[in-house]
Amino acid sequence: MAETKTRRVDQSALKVNQAFIIGLLIVAFVADLWWLVAFVGVVMLVGTIRPNLALFKQIYQHLLKPRGWVKPDIIEDNPEPHRFAQGFGGVVVAFATLALSAGLPLVGWLLVWLVVGLAALNLFLGFCAGCFAYYQLNRLGVRGFTQKPVA
Repeated sequence: MAETKTRRVDQSALKVNQAFIIGLLIVAFVADLWWLVAFVGVVMLVGTIRPNLALFKQIYQHLLKPRGWVKPDIIEDNPEPHRFAQGFGGVVVAFATLALSAGLPLVGWLLVWLVVGLAALNLFLGFCAGCFAYYQLNRLGVRGFTQKPVA
């Protein structure tokens, strides 16, 4: 039976995460730093697998929020679609890193810009493409995609 319980998600933590991803990947592109792309990918994948170790979320929790620089925006939401979106982005960034380190800069930077674009879509317009994909997979009954959209 599919679990339908929702939890509360701090949208500000998600937005800080997206802002770091966008900012660092743009810096990586401008400075041509493939290792920074790799770093962002590792941070994204580690944060997906172990949310308590998510570096950008930790910066929000321990630096930005306590100082009042970013206010919490807690809403009823499921964290799984957001983790799926970040994990998918992390995999894309991992492939970008492989392409860049293999001497395929066009492919690598296109993948980086894909992630930047999707993160920006979420940050600035509030549309999470990965969440949308997660919920479509749930609707299709794909195993592991247990959460339904919050009404």
